[in-house]
Amino acid sequence: MSFAHRLTTVAALMMLAACGSGASNAAPAAPVKVNAAAAAKPTKAASWLDVVVATPDGGIRQGNPNAKVKLLEFGSLTCSHCGAFAQEGVPTLRAKYVATGRVSYEYRPFLLNGVDFAPSLLVRCQPPTAAMKLIEAFYAAQPQWTQPFTKPLPDDVQKRLAALPPEQQITAFAVNGGLDGFMRTRGMTRARFDQCTSDKAGIAKLNAIRDDANKNYALTGTPLFVINGKTLADTSNWAKLKPALDAAL
Repeated sequence: MSFAHRLTTVAALMMLAACGSGASNAAPAAPVKVNAAAAAKPTKAASWLDVVVATPDGGIRQGNPNAKVKLLEFGSLTCSHCGAFAQEGVPTLRAKYVATGRVSYEYRPFLLNGVDFAPSLLVRCQPPTAAMKLIEAFYAAQPQWTQPFTKPLPDDVQKRLAALPPEQQITAFAVNGGLDGFMRTRGMTRARFDQCTSDKAGIAKLNAIRDDANKNYALTGTPLFVINGKTLADTSNWAKLKPALDAAL
């Protein structure tokens, strides 16, 4: 089965109610190092919310790097449960926990399906603070930008995608679903869009994050939460996560 066909197949499945673990089949590329920016203690006029850095493991971390509680989320940008957490839990998490310096919050994009590739690559293409804001934008508009990807692709489009190199298939698939327009309204040129969504190093890192989550964190669905290195079972929403955070503090 071609990579293009796998992209379109998983797209048809992505809107299932449950956000189960999905193993992406993208062709792996060479590993890439990501340099994490050093986070200094904020000044009195600043907030820990302003301290946002890329992590070596491929995530975006907000807050005090030396916080007592280090919260990690593996999230899929197409997962409805992840979208619900972004709307219902993240604002309180930031205001009541991250801003105080007691909790740091790291988000790592998980490839639940083929549709996740392009938006996750676009997030990786941003500076850390802008990346966090783009994650928020994807979740806020999730029902709108994901909708075109639930429609089957015509045979001629699938054949055209299949004729492209794997990384270009991701770009063409995303453009076919109108994701370039979504980014254009946020100031991204088509040239930059193409560059970000065809980044071989980014594809390799996303595959590595997926493999790490499955192998080392026992991921069975998204969102998956990890506190101080320990995976939280049966915890996929703010109502269940909050007591775990409070207990860790």
